[in-house]
Amino acid sequence: MADTVLGLDATMLSRIQFGFTIAFHIIFPAFSIGLSAFVATLELMWLRSKAEHLHRLARFWTKVFAVSFAMGVVSGIVMEYQLGTNWSRFGQVIGNTLGPLFSYEVLTAFFLEASFLGLMLFGWNRFPPWLHTLAAVMVALGTALSGFWILSANSWMHTPAGYGITPEGITYPVDWLQIIFNPSFPYRFTHMMIATYLTTSLVVAAAGARYLLEGRFEREAMTMMRMGLGMLAVLAPLQAVVGDFHGLNTLQHQPAKVAAIEAHWESKPGGGVPLVVFAIPDMQAERNHLEVAIPRLGSLILTHSWDGEFRGLKDFPRQDRPPVVPVFFGFRLMVGIGLAMIALGATGVLLLWRGRLQRTRWFLQLLRRCWPLGFVAIIAGWIVTETGRQPWIATGILRTADAVSPIAAPQVALSLALFLVVYVVVFGVGIWYVWRMVVKGPQPTMPGPETLPNRPLAGAQPEHREAVPS
Repeated sequence: MADTVLGLDATMLSRIQFGFTIAFHIIFPAFSIGLSAFVATLELMWLRSKAEHLHRLARFWTKVFAVSFAMGVVSGIVMEYQLGTNWSRFGQVIGNTLGPLFSYEVLTAFFLEASFLGLMLFGWNRFPPWLHTLAAVMVALGTALSGFWILSANSWMHTPAGYGITPEGITYPVDWLQIIFNPSFPYRFTHMMIATYLTTSLVVAAAGARYLLEGRFEREAMTMMRMGLGMLAVLAPLQAVVGDFHGLNTLQHQPAKVAAIEAHWESKPGGGVPLVVFAIPDMQAERNHLEVAIPRLGSLILTHSWDGEFRGLKDFPRQDRPPVVPVFFGFRLMVGIGLAMIALGATGVLLLWRGRLQRTRWFLQLLRRCWPLGFVAIIAGWIVTETGRQPWIATGILRTADAVSPIAAPQVALSLALFLVVYVVVFGVGIWYVWRMVVKGPQPTMPGPETLPNRPLAGAQPEHREAVPS
């Protein structure tokens, strides 16, 4: 039986399949986390002000949330099956430690979401506003809890802590607090949660720009613009600060990843490492082609000193170096989008403050087309994070090549081809449906139970009361 397909072995094909499916999966939970928080905020504002346009917006974005949440659940099930079919050794070695974290996600996040999701989606005209708002808040909390546990497990794979290893090489838990709050988790969780809110804010603001350009839903559009651009203006600069702390943590625990991010080959005694703005890294020749660099700026960013020093890729054995090209370019794509978000947020808030936003059509046209940027940045960031961890699937414990199941390359290639077809069709239709909902926009809402007229149901018999003497 052939060991490769198109020159790719079972390990590489399994990595490609997992990377493809998780790239589809990650955009839906990320959007759901941010969108559930946005809907909960709208409902809290509506509960306080009773403004009808806030009610329409909350119902509209709840429909979008429902579709994205469903697609996230469906694509997430595939990820779990792949751990058994393609990465069985991973479960054998790491399952005792990470398995409970996934169970905690079910026991906390999924149960919380399941308890309130139906009320949130179908209870608009059946329950009082305060109860429906509470349901929206609980669903938002549930999605955030889901991110907490998943990112805790993922962070542990980067910076393992609180575990022991049996003579057979199987990990087991020793300290659950150290496992959950492992060294990279606080930075990774904060960075990812801000990314979800930024992504949603940009989608909301882009939808508002679309409606303003088309002359529709002006009041709703201005609310979306103020909330979306306001979040961009606050969170995008904050994300840069959090990213800096995350980078310092990565330099401490995963120096090879940082060296790949910077395409930094040679360690320089005395420091003064340049920042490589652009290059074409060559792993075979161990050098960069067409390099454009700023002297000493790399040291300043990563060590906060002009003379700071950090290790180059040549300090690590070849078999322990991550692939440089995807990590190098993925990081620059993510940072570039982050800078664009800062510029969009600052410009938008300035135009709002001056009362010129609705008349500045060039900005609205630009913002309208920027809705995918957050999703692209998230995928680029995960490429940097996960590819930069290679060749380890759990740093210092299990190599990726040793975690794959004993299956033949043609079998993986067939399942990968099927995934390509099914995902493009199913999720393509889902994304198209969400797009059509956004194009249609928020519609008039039905009256709630507090505004329904007090009249008998059809077929009901009139009440007969005995006369009571006065």
